[in-house]
Amino acid sequence: MKTRTGRYPIGSRAFYPNWSPAIDEVIGWAIDNELECLDVGANAAIAKQVSRAGLRIGSVDLPGWATDRDMITGDEVTRKKALGNCQKLIKECADIGPVNYFVVMLPQQPLLQPKENFGYMLKFLEQIVPTLEECRATFSIEGWPGPGALCCTPESLRALFEAIPSRYLAINYDPSHLIRVGICPYRFLEEFGDKVCHVHGKDTEFMTERLYNLGNYQPALETEDLHFGGTSWRYTIPGHGCFNWLRGLRILSDKGYHGCISIELEDGNFCISAEGDRTGVLQGANLLKGC
Repeated sequence: MKTRTGRYPIGSRAFYPNWSPAIDEVIGWAIDNELECLDVGANAAIAKQVSRAGLRIGSVDLPGWATDRDMITGDEVTRKKALGNCQKLIKECADIGPVNYFVVMLPQQPLLQPKENFGYMLKFLEQIVPTLEECRATFSIEGWPGPGALCCTPESLRALFEAIPSRYLAINYDPSHLIRVGICPYRFLEEFGDKVCHVHGKDTEFMTERLYNLGNYQPALETEDLHFGGTSWRYTIPGHGCFNWLRGLRILSDKGYHGCISIELEDGNFCISAEGDRTGVLQGANLLKGC
């Protein structure tokens, strides 16, 4: 299964909350449904099993960024330990070939000034780049705007690539996050498309009535946030939000993109059961297949 524009392999993340079977079952399901790639967690054995089955690896999660958040900290001992854990995984996966390593730049202390955390981040990245170069691996940075997250905006990405101009530091492009925070996802691709190493198939829908009633910033009195969303927006599968995938794929093609597109299912209309997870992934994949 590939996109019409660019002929990019289409796949999915390997695990979802309602559906966590053994990896061999995930691989079989992906192959049966003509998916071509899988994104996997921080596990070299699973990454190698996926590769041996003939599927491409979209990305492998780096350890620690979502839990310990120990890559970005002023504590050198903690940062060194995080570096060692990441280097170990990268070297274990080196015989697969070039691999994208997924990460969100979340600091251990999100309330510090962004410039301070940015400095700690640079110290970590400067130390890991030699391992990336040795293993032909790529740091795939996603701009999820979590607490204190860095590298979510054009301003901060420009600063990163100016400070460390390595081709092994790249972008995991997810238009849903850009749309959510008000950054034009097409202009972003025009500027940074040549730095994109992986793409998440995910979109964002805005609810205009909720936006009028609740705004963007004030907490609501009674209304709850949307599942996989906020007061007036929610993440969706491709085709159910406001991103024009054909336009985006054309820009990626013009910029020379040669990676995969993996459905990242965070859609409250589907994430209710194992069957819903599978249905959401395949509906999103088939939309991309037609673009």
